[in-house]
Amino acid sequence: MGLESHVRTSLDQRLQSAQREHRLPSVVAGLCRDGELVWSGYAGTTLGEHASAPGDDVQYRIGSITKTFVAVLVMRLRDAGRLELTDPVGAHVPGTPVSEARIGELLSHASGLQAETGGPWWERTPGRDFETVLNSLDPGARTRPGRRHHYSNVGYAVLGELIARLHGEPWDQVLKETLLAPLGLRRTTPRPIEPHATGFAVHPFADVVLQEPEHDAGAMAPAGTLWSTVADLSRWAVFLSGHTAGLLTEATLAEMTEPLVVADVPGSPWTEAYGLGLQTRNDDGWRSHGHGGSMPGFLAKLHCDAQSGDSVVVLTNATAGLPYTLHIDLLDVLATQPREQPGWVPDADAAALLDVTGSWYWGPQPFTLHVLGQGWLELRGDERLGSRFRPDGSDRWIGLDGYFADEPLRLIRHEDGSPAWLDVASFRFTRSPYQPDADIPGGVHRRGWSG
Repeated sequence: MGLESHVRTSLDQRLQSAQREHRLPSVVAGLCRDGELVWSGYAGTTLGEHASAPGDDVQYRIGSITKTFVAVLVMRLRDAGRLELTDPVGAHVPGTPVSEARIGELLSHASGLQAETGGPWWERTPGRDFETVLNSLDPGARTRPGRRHHYSNVGYAVLGELIARLHGEPWDQVLKETLLAPLGLRRTTPRPIEPHATGFAVHPFADVVLQEPEHDAGAMAPAGTLWSTVADLSRWAVFLSGHTAGLLTEATLAEMTEPLVVADVPGSPWTEAYGLGLQTRNDDGWRSHGHGGSMPGFLAKLHCDAQSGDSVVVLTNATAGLPYTLHIDLLDVLATQPREQPGWVPDADAAALLDVTGSWYWGPQPFTLHVLGQGWLELRGDERLGSRFRPDGSDRWIGLDGYFADEPLRLIRHEDGSPAWLDVASFRFTRSPYQPDADIPGGVHRRGWSG
């Protein structure tokens, strides 16, 4: 899909303004729609010993966006039956002081583990091995597991070790073999490879910069070590938007995006939560998921619009200063170009379900049942009880969302095969209000409806 020239101009101007006004050495960005990178832009210069104009193939450090890769590796192990999210990590990585932490709580930052190591500032000092990192921790958890969101980089060091133990090779090698290579992410690596940007801190009161250190993060690498490019990270954003190339199921990705633990700020409406390795947001009705990244000398954003499926990545080689709303602004500009919509076509399979569609009643309350395609159904009426359902066998469906999420819908038929009633999680829906000949729990009063 080609963007209109005025849309491209507006996007380029937004990026250039951000670089100039916020004094970023360089900033690069990409926008994806319908599984493709439809725009990329650059402003500034990478500076450093090998300074050059930034571009699609120039590496930047992506910080904690690394955690999204780690989380997908863990979920793939779960889907393969190698672990359960309720398992204590000690069942797979025994003999550590964090053995009681549950895998799902580590993914969602709800384990209560301390945020950082007990040693020197790990992001600016050479990395240490897993045992040394664990031995540096304070005894006990910072807060009761499951009580609240408490971001923990240490937790992702533990998950990296978990991946290594179950695969029998380092986590980054597993990542390369099972995700990076199949997706063609050839420029996503644990350490920088030319061409790459150099990380800088910009002085708050003068137009001067200070080069930040870069090193092997050791056991803490799964928390934020990866380097990537606009081209590679945009492909990863497409993956997290649902185009997973068969490497992760649709159901598992949806599970990862569900808000599990709210990042609560007392006295304020909550806008941010954490799923299984993914940050989820609700900004004035704009739902998104993804992750941010921060390491000395670098900031990064990756977010996917939950409604449109559009996604954005932004990378800069500055320790601070990336405008918080830049990624949202870029998505807003992209939204000004209408999407290419396919025309309506009849659904040949829907004819088999025509006798199920139409009016149904839960007691006296009216609902309608619609066929959505591929045998899916949608029950519409009461906002609290409305849901979509996917097929799950003959005359049986499973709820996808709303009140009846994960609950069964069963169609009960008369002897002649015609629909008699719907059993939805034990609720009885009939063709007329409290239909007398239906098997309604509690029965229908013998006097029936009366004035």
